[in-house]
Amino acid sequence: MGAKAEIGWTTPGEDGVKRHVYAQHVGSQWKFYERPKRRGKDIEWIPLIDPPLLDWLELLHCVERGYVRRRFMPTDIESVRTKIRERFPEYRFA
Repeated sequence: MGAKAEIGWTTPGEDGVKRHVYAQHVGSQWKFYERPKRRGKDIEWIPLIDPPLLDWLELLHCVERGYVRRRFMPTDIESVRTKIRERFPEYRFA
């Protein structure tokens, strides 16, 4: 991790154990991966096929912070918001 197109964070999982998550921007898609919050060479990143809303919102937050630091463009923010609207139509932005 560490490229401009990758963003990572730590969040509690459904079972209460912390997990590492990262999103990778490939073309016009965001690919999500996760692993337990443990260190070791044998722990692999697992692709998240259908990431939950909280992961999408964390990604949006990170992209908005990256915009302030000139890492992302306004179109990047809008594209993440569009993806959230498509996947979670019941969610309303404040």
